[in-house]
Amino acid sequence: MPEATAACREITQWKKKKQPARSTVSQICPPPRRPLTVADIRPGMENERLGVVRDSMFQNPLIVKAELGKPRERSYSLPGINFNYGLYIRGTDGGVPAALGHWNVFKQQPTCPQELTRNYIAMNRGALKAGLTTARENFLYRRLSDIRINDQEDRHTKKEQPSLPPNMTFGIPSRPSTPFFDLLQHRYQQLWVQEQKAAQKAIKMEKKHKVILGKLYETRSCQLRKYKPPVKLDALWHMPHFQKVGRHLDTFPTEADRQRALKAHREEYAVRQGALRMGNYTHP
Repeated sequence: MPEATAACREITQWKKKKQPARSTVSQICPPPRRPLTVADIRPGMENERLGVVRDSMFQNPLIVKAELGKPRERSYSLPGINFNYGLYIRGTDGGVPAALGHWNVFKQQPTCPQELTRNYIAMNRGALKAGLTTARENFLYRRLSDIRINDQEDRHTKKEQPSLPPNMTFGIPSRPSTPFFDLLQHRYQQLWVQEQKAAQKAIKMEKKHKVILGKLYETRSCQLRKYKPPVKLDALWHMPHFQKVGRHLDTFPTEADRQRALKAHREEYAVRQGALRMGNYTHP
């Protein structure tokens, strides 16, 4: 008996607990908003007007004002609640019962015989042999003698379509994802530096092992053939009484002025005329 009374007490307590309110269909999917009408206008609203008020005034988006705390009205009239948005395609194949009952197989259409290609080369050759040169004569000759290409010749002229694998996918492949991890680590910079170092190392090794062909044939006979013995130049002959004679006339005040004048003479040596290069300038 005590157990039965405890069970009844628990049931009554569960009934007394307030059950969570379930949302209705109208709350989950509210009806579509419709344009304002005169009946929807209440005192104190933004769209309250004086004088004559018509429903068409609330269907103009340039006149309708936005209500405080509510979304802006677009004044578009929407269909009713029973309207289904989207494209409805009616089934013409019988649906699932027809698919389970029988298999609809399309009948093969009768194939018409393929027309052979006209042999214009042979027809032009025949028209030329017959002496026909104008366009009108060629047109009548082609209607009279219509020459066609054989099936075997036509197969040779027409290119066969390339055989494609059954698992081939057409279209452009999608671009691979950007490797952000490599970009953040400067991976491409490190790879470029490694490639540059490897290229420089290869160039140095190539120069080191490069064989200079000119030095292979430098034998002693080649060196003796190219050797030129030095020639000792004798000093020019001077008369004895003209040797070690100093100058008797010195027009420069000091030795520094004399060296400065000689330096200027050497700089202008290439642009002056005369045997001693002391005349006029070659370019005025």
